[in-house]
Amino acid sequence: MVEIDARYDGNKKCSLTHQEGPTLNTDAPKDIGGDASAFSPTDLVASGLAACILTTIAMFAERHDLDITGATAHVTKIMNASPRRIGGLPVSVVLPASIPEDFRPTLERVGHLCPVHASLHPDIDAPIEYRYE
Repeated sequence: MVEIDARYDGNKKCSLTHQEGPTLNTDAPKDIGGDASAFSPTDLVASGLAACILTTIAMFAERHDLDITGATAHVTKIMNASPRRIGGLPVSVVLPASIPEDFRPTLERVGHLCPVHASLHPDIDAPIEYRYE
């Protein structure tokens, strides 16, 4: 179990503190009156998805002596207008070309099983595309 404390600081901004000490701030996007000085809460969901996919793949890869250092993920957050919510989170993952062909399907399955992807509501379209460069 992890505990996070959130405090509303005014002007659509919040401060978050993790139980281990790290902190971060959020701000609302400009289109709803924030000044976008920090990631919005829905940006954090999108960011969490990208980071979770890479971390989950990395943990599996390390157990099989594969190095994915330099791998990247790009996520696009698509917001629905009414009701305002995340409608899509397509992700593009680029893994090193040095990954053996026979490992690639397994790494891709592992990426799809990351906890954040598994936690998304089924109405959120979150396809993951993989490339090797």
